[in-house]
Amino acid sequence: MPQVAHAAMLGLGVYRPRRIVPNAEIVDRINSSDEWIRTRSGIAARRWAAPDETIVSMSTAASRDALAAAGIDAEQIDAVVLATSSQMVLGPSAGAVVATELGMHDTAAFDVSAGCAGFCYALANAASLVRSGEARYVLVIGVERLSDLLDPTDRTCAFIFADGAGAAVVGAAEAEGIGPVAWGSDGSQTSAIKQDKDFQQYFAEVAAAEAAGGSSERPYIRMNGQAVFRWAVTFLEKACRDALERAGVAAEELNAFVPHQANSRITDALVRTLGLPETVAIARDIAETGNTSAASIPMAMEQLLRSGAARPGDVTLLLGFGAGLAYAGQVVRMPAVV
Repeated sequence: MPQVAHAAMLGLGVYRPRRIVPNAEIVDRINSSDEWIRTRSGIAARRWAAPDETIVSMSTAASRDALAAAGIDAEQIDAVVLATSSQMVLGPSAGAVVATELGMHDTAAFDVSAGCAGFCYALANAASLVRSGEARYVLVIGVERLSDLLDPTDRTCAFIFADGAGAAVVGAAEAEGIGPVAWGSDGSQTSAIKQDKDFQQYFAEVAAAEAAGGSSERPYIRMNGQAVFRWAVTFLEKACRDALERAGVAAEELNAFVPHQANSRITDALVRTLGLPETVAIARDIAETGNTSAASIPMAMEQLLRSGAARPGDVTLLLGFGAGLAYAGQVVRMPAVV
């Protein structure tokens, strides 16, 4: 396949789990209140997946809508890049299983683990595959079942994380639709967001507990919210400005801003720091969806498009950031939705 000059997201689809979990359902277990959760995070409710709403099934549903929006058949996809941090098995890759579920045959597929920046990492890889001629169309998926990793009594995490999936079809375009990525990581801050024990440690604890007639607590996701907040509000301005500069776009030329839906206070701080005008639509999907990590950005894009606050083709700054600590930002054109 020949190289092409430009790549873009051609279609977008999402899957939101059926179960809506309001703050009132959580507050007693974490000794909190609806007001405290809203003030600290901006979250009023979130979606948690039922047993039948798996990483694969949610990804497949979101992907079917993305393919329909792009007007592309599954057999035209040359690669699937799936971002997640909550697939509970190491193999096979979720991407490969999703490809088969969609009816693809002998299609390249792999998973990406970059925390809440995962979708933007996957999107950058997909755009490079298209531009290089390695793939005509790439299906990019961000999906999480973070409710599987939540300690329901943990006051720092139990109200934040949620489930869902988003997918986009990336292909060649007449004009640039996915700008150069500004990305990086800081492994010195892994303690800010992490699984509190690895599975080797967990299995050793289980064996010891069984020998002693006791039990062991399974691994959970833990977060130092203050550390993440400080890093986000002090460092991510540079990431945003780097992405804008690499794309040759000024902040006032943006139509929309879609940051990872981590915390409404982080979003507010970035909007102020970047000096975004009131004409820029700001994604605030966190209020009803919670923090869905790698699924956050495509789900927030869909919410803006569905509400009419943004339209296909709008110039939009994406910014993913989180566990790693990792970040990735790029200026894109909004895709179509069904």
